[in-house]
Amino acid sequence: MKRKVTSVMRLKRLALLLVVPLFALGVAACGSDDSDTIKIGVADASESYWNVFTQKASDEGIDVELVNFTDYNQPNPALAEGELQLNEFQHLLYLATYNAKNNQSLVPIGATAVYPLPLYSTKHTSVDQIPQGGSVVIPNDPTNQARGLLVLAQAGLISLKNGGSAFSTLADIDEAASKVKVTAVDAGQTAQSLDSVDAAIVNNNYATSANLGADKVIAQDDPNSDIAKPYINAFVAREQDKDNADYLKLAEIYHDPEVEAAAKKDLGDSGVFKTNPPTELQELTKELEAQVDTSGA
Repeated sequence: MKRKVTSVMRLKRLALLLVVPLFALGVAACGSDDSDTIKIGVADASESYWNVFTQKASDEGIDVELVNFTDYNQPNPALAEGELQLNEFQHLLYLATYNAKNNQSLVPIGATAVYPLPLYSTKHTSVDQIPQGGSVVIPNDPTNQARGLLVLAQAGLISLKNGGSAFSTLADIDEAASKVKVTAVDAGQTAQSLDSVDAAIVNNNYATSANLGADKVIAQDDPNSDIAKPYINAFVAREQDKDNADYLKLAEIYHDPEVEAAAKKDLGDSGVFKTNPPTELQELTKELEAQVDTSGA
């Protein structure tokens, strides 16, 4: 009896040894399929223009999976850690600030567009209607905060010490010479704040999600000006992948006429599409990184 039990146990162990390699092969097979998919981190995956984009990519034999983020602080670390192959949600100054602050070397590989940063209001139809001592909210991430402050300064709502720069903070506001009080909140909360403030700086994708139309814009910066170059949005990759043919092709596909038309329909006509070459984008990003280091922002 003992010998019979031992034989049965040996057979069971042999069966397990045979199953494990087969299971491992099954996992490996699934993994190889997943590795062919290019994951792109975005902040507006629900917009229909991405459906046009992914279909165009599929037509070129490129399988794309969109990974949506609601927090701007997440897509760059996810890319740096290899959870994504690309992301497309940020402008060059935001990227440069991230790289400089985190000792990273993510690189832009294709321009998409520059979108003006609008000041929205659901209570007023012009800047002049905002009362003395009124309240305005802006995004709290460093780059959009500084850009928002510049929009407010150009609109005559605040005065910035030394004229302001791409690295201005709330501490640079000359409160005695300013018309409004400014509060910085998470970018995703700016649109939701409009019911309780006089106006808010709202990034384009969040404005779209909140159904804020052009009729609610009371001020904005100029996307065609030279000072708008740091705000060119781009596809971003890890440095070792900057020459990847499929990734570069995806950046090109964004400018397919049907994709651009769909993006305009979803995001509005205020954006200006840009096709700056990757080398120019990368040089500008390096210059901005140096400025971030110098400014101590």
